[in-house]
Amino acid sequence: MIREKRKNQHHHHREKPHRDQGQSGHWLYGLHAVRAALANPQRTLDRALLTTRAATEIGQPLLRRVPHEIVDNEAVGRALPPGSVHQGAALKCEPLRPVPLSEILAQEPAGRRVILVLDQITDPHNVGAILRSAAAFGVTAVVVQDRHAPPESGVLAKAASGALDIVPIAAVVNIARAMDELGDAGFWRVALAGDGDATLADTAGGVRDTALVLGSEGSGIRRLVRERCDVTATIPILPGMESLNVSNAAAVALYELRRS
Repeated sequence: MIREKRKNQHHHHREKPHRDQGQSGHWLYGLHAVRAALANPQRTLDRALLTTRAATEIGQPLLRRVPHEIVDNEAVGRALPPGSVHQGAALKCEPLRPVPLSEILAQEPAGRRVILVLDQITDPHNVGAILRSAAAFGVTAVVVQDRHAPPESGVLAKAASGALDIVPIAAVVNIARAMDELGDAGFWRVALAGDGDATLADTAGGVRDTALVLGSEGSGIRRLVRERCDVTATIPILPGMESLNVSNAAAVALYELRRS
């Protein structure tokens, strides 16, 4: 169903909103983020603001899921924080619920699973970019610490380019205990750090399940988390640069894991 701002517009196939419109929920924006959220049956949707072009690109089959208005580009921007690059698409919805790690481990068959563990990475741009790489390389899930991870937001979803609604996220209370759980499930746990014992190419790969741990750019992987890893690996780079951005390191590491 479409709610136009134009007069004398007929509303065909109008559906009841999934919940009452109110102050709860938040706005996602950008074509990829909005399209992926609409395609995710786990999403609780409120309403969408779309330009004619964005609505055409997303398509009516997905738009039937949510009440939406066709507006101009400026009207979309007024609903969002200043400077948001929205591409004519904004969707108000509820945040996704994290998936329990135990449920993820039970659903996926053992073999060549890859799980990313983010140890207190809090920048939404970095987490979004990591999710995008995770989706591109078929990561089973991303594990974060519930109190030290950015909340779902338009910024994170835009950086993830749709991956927020593709890659399951497990929010745990204690990362170290989650590492124990992964070890008990047979995962080879690899900490990625600049002072690693060997290169990632030499320490990972094969047919085993792998948990790849990434730390914050400031303090890195915390000691208790690192101690629970089976090996510490590094990505070799030229000596002129101290390190890679954590989201870039994640992309390189996931490529290495998938090709080996």
